[in-house]
This record gives sequence, C-alpha cells and structure tokens, in this order.
Amino acid sequence: MVLYFFKTAFRNLRANKIYSILTIAGLGIGIAVCLVIFVFIRYQESFDAFHAKKQNIYRVLTKGNKPGDQAMASVPYPLPLALAHDFPDWKVTGIFSLNDVRPKILGEDGKVVKVFKEKDGSFCVDPTFFRIFDFPWLAGDPDHSLAGKESVVLSKSIAEKYFGDWRKASGQLIQFNISRMPFKVTGVLADPPSNTDLKLNIVFPYDLLGFDQMKDWWSLNDAHECYLMVPSGVTIGAIDKQLNSFSKKYRSTDNKNTQIVEPLSAVHFDEKAGDFSGKTITEARVQSLWLIASFILLIACVNFINISTAQAVNRAKEVGVRKVLGGDRKQLRIQFLLEVAILVLGGILLALLLIWALMIPISKVLDIPMSPMILRTPEVLLFLGALLVVVTLLAGFYPALVLSRFNPITALKVKLVERSSQGLNLRRALVVVQFVIAQALIIGTMLVVRQLNYFTNSSMGFDKSAIVTVPFPKDNLYRTKLSYIRNQLMANKDIKMISYNNSSPADDDLWWTDFNFDHREKSEPFNVLDRFIDANYLQTYSLPLVAGRNVTRTDSVREFLVNETLVRKLGFARPEEVLNKEISIQGGRVKGPIVGVVKDFNQSSLKDSLAAVIMANDTRYANIAGIKITGQDMPAAVESIRKIWGEVYPDYVFEYQFLDEKIASFYKDEIKLSQFYKIFASIAIFLSCLGLYGLASFMAAQRMKEVGIRKVLGASVGHIVYLFSREFVILVAIAFLIASPLAWYFVHQWIQQYVFRIHISAWVFVAGGASALLIALGTVSFQAAKAAMVNPAKTLKAE
Repeated sequence: MVLYFFKTAFRNLRANKIYSILTIAGLGIGIAVCLVIFVFIRYQESFDAFHAKKQNIYRVLTKGNKPGDQAMASVPYPLPLALAHDFPDWKVTGIFSLNDVRPKILGEDGKVVKVFKEKDGSFCVDPTFFRIFDFPWLAGDPDHSLAGKESVVLSKSIAEKYFGDWRKASGQLIQFNISRMPFKVTGVLADPPSNTDLKLNIVFPYDLLGFDQMKDWWSLNDAHECYLMVPSGVTIGAIDKQLNSFSKKYRSTDNKNTQIVEPLSAVHFDEKAGDFSGKTITEARVQSLWLIASFILLIACVNFINISTAQAVNRAKEVGVRKVLGGDRKQLRIQFLLEVAILVLGGILLALLLIWALMIPISKVLDIPMSPMILRTPEVLLFLGALLVVVTLLAGFYPALVLSRFNPITALKVKLVERSSQGLNLRRALVVVQFVIAQALIIGTMLVVRQLNYFTNSSMGFDKSAIVTVPFPKDNLYRTKLSYIRNQLMANKDIKMISYNNSSPADDDLWWTDFNFDHREKSEPFNVLDRFIDANYLQTYSLPLVAGRNVTRTDSVREFLVNETLVRKLGFARPEEVLNKEISIQGGRVKGPIVGVVKDFNQSSLKDSLAAVIMANDTRYANIAGIKITGQDMPAAVESIRKIWGEVYPDYVFEYQFLDEKIASFYKDEIKLSQFYKIFASIAIFLSCLGLYGLASFMAAQRMKEVGIRKVLGASVGHIVYLFSREFVILVAIAFLIASPLAWYFVHQWIQQYVFRIHISAWVFVAGGASALLIALGTVSFQAAKAAMVNPAKTLKAE
C-alpha cells in the first residue's frame, strides 16, 4: 500500500510539472532562508559556550545611580585585585585590550628582522584568566609563562606567522611598541575558535599595565573588563548584593557608581555594554530574524495552499473514481499528504543545493564561517527533519482536507462547478496574507535604509571629509620626530593642517574619567570623555568655539577646552561662565584652567547621546596624527605622507584610515541589518509573485472559454487584462492597508533605540505599496495578456 501511494504521488507530480516546479521552487527558497537564519542564530548562541564552567562565569559591569544610566563593561583598574582579595572563594581576573600592537621580530644580533601590525586580539591578562576560561596551551603554562613583565604568549597562527613553525617560537625575542624592552616568547596557545568574544592572539602579563590609574576608582576605560567565576549555586542576585557592599567599601563618598554582573551567556547579546570582538547582536535582532524566517516560510506554504486548492477541481474526478472504487477519506488524505511530503523533500534538497552554491556570499553577508560540513551536523539535520514534518502538515493539511471531502457523485458529473465562494475567498485571503508580509518587509527595508542614510549623511558637528588618521609610535625622540613630520608635511601643497592627538572627535576608543571643577572638594557626579590634543586640533577638524579661545601651542602650560554639554551638566546657562575655572583630572595629576568652550559634536556615533568632553593640550598621550588634505589629489597626498613616515619610522608599518570611513564603520550593524532586510524583502516579494504567477496561470486556464467568447464579442486585449488584474489589485491594496500600520509600529519601536533618528514619512509607505502593486500587476498582467492573445477558435472549437 505504501509503495502504491509513492507511485501514485510521483505520477501525479509528473502530470503537473509546472505546478510541481513552482511549489518546489517556492518551498526550496523559503526553507533555504529558514535554514540560513537557523545556522546564523545557532552560531551566535554558541559564543563562548565551549568553556566547561560557563554557567559559573560572569562579567562585571559598572552602573551609575541615575535612572536610565546604562551599565558599562568597563571597570575601575583596581577592581579585579580588590575583588580577588575580598572574595577568596571567587576566581577573579582583569583583562585589558590593547589596540594597534606593532611587533618587531628581533634576530640573534638584536636587529629587526620582520615588522608586523596587529590591530586587535592583544590582551593583558593574569594566570587566573586561564583557570576561568578554557583556552588550551600548546607550549608553556599560565603560572610560568606570564610570570615576568617582559614575557609574551602567542596563538598558534600568530606564532606561525612570525616564525614559520609555532614550535620555534619559544625563546624568541619581539619588540613591541608598548614598551622599550624586548619581550620573550614564553608560551603558545591553540588558536581560539571563531565563536568567542575573547580572541586571544597575543597575551601579555596583566602586571604590564602599571598605569597611574591603578589606584583610581573613578577612571573607566572601555578596554578594561573584569570576569569572575563563582562556586556553583551562587545566584546573580547574591553576587550583585555582595558587589553593592563591596562598591560602598572602596568608592569615595561622591562616587555613586556600583558594580553588577551579567552571565557569560549574555555577553555576546549585550550590544549596549559591548564586547572585545565588536560582534554583539541583540536578543531583539535574533527574535526579529526568527520572525522573518517564519514569515518567509509562511509565504512559501501559502503559495502551496493557494495553488493546491485552485487545482482541486482538476483532481475532483480522480477523487470521485477513488471513492467509487472503495477509497476512504483517510487513505485520500494520506495520499495527498505524501505528495506534499515529496514536494517538501524536494524543496529541502533544493534549499541545500542553493546554500551549497551560495555558501561563500552567504558567509560574507552573515560574517560567519560556513562550510559544507555544517549542513551535516546533527542539529541541522534535526532542524530539517522538523521542517519536513511542520511544512508538510502546515502546507498540506488543508488541501488534503478539501480534496478528500469531494462528493463522488458531484465530482463525476460532466459539468462540475469549478469555483465555490468558500474556496475563492480562501485564496483571496491567502494572497492578502502574502502581500501583507511582503509589503511590510519592503516598507521596513526602506525605512531602515533611510535611517542608515541619516547616520552617514548627517553632520556630526565637525568636518570628517578628507582627513587621514595615521597612528605613530612613541620613543625618547618622539617630539623631535613629530615636529620634523609637521614641517615636512606642511610644506606640501596637498596638506592643509596636521594635529597630534589621542582621539579623533568621533572615535570608538573612549577614555572616561572623573574630574574636579573649580576647586570643589568632591568630584562631579558624572564622568567625562577626555581628549589630549594640540593647538591645531580645532582647525584640523573644523570645531568651532562658542566662547573663549583655543589652547596655547605649548603643552608646558596646561589648558582645557570643554564642550557645551559639560557646561550644561555643570548647571551654567552661558558658556562664558566656566571660562578660567580650573579643572583637574586623574586625581589632580593633570589640571589647568578652562580657556574655551567648543560647540557640541558627536563623540562616537549618531546612535548615542552627546557626552561631556574635556580636551587638554597634552601631547604626551598623543598617538594619532590627524592630517587634513586638500582633496584635490588624495593618492598623491597619501603617498607623500607614506614617504615621510617611512623616512622617520623605517621599521614601522605605515597604516592610515580616512576619518569618514572610520565613522562609517560605526554603523556596521545597521549596514548588515539593511542588507538582511533587502535580501528578505526581495525573497518575500519574489515568493509572493511566484504564487501569484501560479494562481494566475491556473485561473487563466480555467477562464479560457470565457476569454474566447469575450474576444469574439469584441473585447480588446487590454480589457481582458483589466478584468484579470482588477481583483488582484484590490487584494494587494487591502494588504497595503494592513501592512502599513504593522510596518510603522515595528520600525517606530526599532528607531527608539537611537538618540538621533528619522521622521517616518508617509511617502515611504506610498512608495512601498506602489512598488508591490506594480510588481504584482506585472506578474498577473503577463499571464492575462498571454491568455488574451490566444486565438478564440482554439478555445471554442469544442462548443
């Protein structure tokens, strides 16, 4: 019996090739989208899940006491050691991320052999770090390899990059730009997996830090984090309670910051606090992807239901014959569900083929590693098995129910009623459902792209165009070298200005600190962003003053510039009121008068609110040159900068970045989201039109005699196209009325996370609806025109 069912199912599918191809194509694309999203989400959920004690590991966050204060991943420098001292049953580790590390491989004679540049993946950690996290060692061990300040541990791939064979790395000397002393390679780590936010490539001892801030409970740096591992059974509530008491013990009376924790499993999804990898994804985005996957699959299933129920009349006689010969409803339902299962299986095979063929572009768009092996993993196979069952039941149950309920006497009549109001209304409703989803995605995509364009095109309060940022190393002669570079560059007609500083006006490397204002005993109740600049900073980045003057050109006399936000937070109405008031930072080690107030500018991205900023004329902390070029011949200007840099720093890898490109990278998540929405919206409208095409084809075939009669009576092709298209236009318009408020609601909720956001305009909805209408109209009109141009003699010859 089962074999008979299979034979009959394949025979029916072969007899309806176009129907089968359309159905398999629709299901295949829908299943492919679901599978890709499943793989993407499972990859995100796997971040740092390989650590044996992951359930007991937490990250420490710093939170202010004001309503709405966002918890930050950065912690005060003294916190890890103090925590380890006060809670001996906890394992506590601090980790400090180092950017722009530049290794120089030294030969036996001490001369530089090779020069490299590592932008990220360099950290300072202590041995406890490796008792918390599971990163295997290939050579050395944490207790001995990180014992000395001039020791360094490399990952396997980095060791092979530097020395050819990782086994030859131990004992080799490397000069880094973070210290004047060479470092000795004392260990090699296995390469960290891709699904970790702690991608260790180069590891230095935590003792290397040695900053003045190590005793400062106010200063916070985004590069400094703290993790702890607690005994089993200790809850987050208990940890937070203990940390609250701990914070009160160590912080000053005017410092209201406190520490809380979040589980390791939440770190990768905490986009606000961030992580070292810069690859966080919010839970809301994960849920939205699941929702989109469900909608795409629903459209594919609706396609199937729509075409199947429309074709029911063609199979009515088959059902009647089977029932007369003794077939019952149960057997017929099994027969039809088996046909659906075969189609779904074909869709799964097509989905796997599509993913295999497009694996490289999919991997690039999703920014995740993918290989054919991932399609053979147990969880993927289980997911596909679940899809086979769910889609078969979802897409096949109703058509099987409709077909099995045909009355054999009615079904075998020569003149069968070909359309019932119930079936017609169902198909109309299904078309509306498809285009509600498709139009909501189209409108949502247009609004996401508008928000992204707003980010990239809006003014940030300074000039970001034609500015090259170049990092430089520090040594005993750095002042002389920088002066020489300035003189050489300013003699070039393509160079307008150069400034040495530690940060561009908008940067992703943020330094927060406390400060004292006007000799007050207590620090102010908010932190500020500190910038270390020279006198050319304002002119280079076109930052206008609203009060006072620029800082002096000598940094032997300390002076400060502040922004308007700081003035307001201090409670002053006019910027002139803060001029000549003294500011001190870093525990009073850096202090001087406020000589000017700068107009507000965005310090990171337009996603964030304006922060209070202070800028000190202190080039001791400068490590970046901001070079304003004319823009007339950018390649020539960059080449001249490269030449002078090579002359001054022959052992230094020259690297540069245009400031506008760096700022654009702040919106990489939004860029990725817009790419997702464009792809998914295109797939949704394609699938909707695929179903519409199949349905229109069937309806055209059913109405061929009507078309022939109308043509004989003088109807034009345009009139027949109008008759066919009118109903579908109404359905798409109804879908637009439903999709518009849904799209508005979800996009409105999404943009609330941004401080600077677009106004949702009505024209976007009109444009989105019109686009869907034109595409649907084109799809239906093609079939209608095709039917209208058939010679009526062919369709009426039997009459």
